[in-house]
Amino acid sequence: MTPVSDAPPLAHVRGSLRAVARAVIPSTADLDPEAWERFDAIVDDAVSERPVALRRQLVLFLRAVSVLSLVRFARPLARLDAERCRLLLRSLERSRILAVRRGLWGIRTLAFMGYYGQAPVQRALGYRAAPGGWKAREADDA
Repeated sequence: MTPVSDAPPLAHVRGSLRAVARAVIPSTADLDPEAWERFDAIVDDAVSERPVALRRQLVLFLRAVSVLSLVRFARPLARLDAERCRLLLRSLERSRILAVRRGLWGIRTLAFMGYYGQAPVQRALGYRAAPGGWKAREADDA
């Protein structure tokens, strides 16, 4: 039996995922350490519910992108500035390899979830969705 780690699923590639977030969501430049912790918690929570094989694929993909970044820019993904990271991600989104394009969309989705899933960000944007649907919103407006 494989031992289960207590570490969050993406702990070893957190810097790489944050670099992707900074590249695809310019507003993340204003995040403070607490907001980055919320980002990490949202992503870790979502990923921890997925099968182990998928979590391994995500980690492997982020490591591969980091190696590609190292080859192309002499810096790992986590240490790239946002513009170079955008260049790298743009090249990947046009890849002939479907798995690369899917992997990129997967990590972008996680970045969006980690940022837009935060209550302070939702309030700042005026997002008012409620679990009870429109009826709950109507009650809040009254």
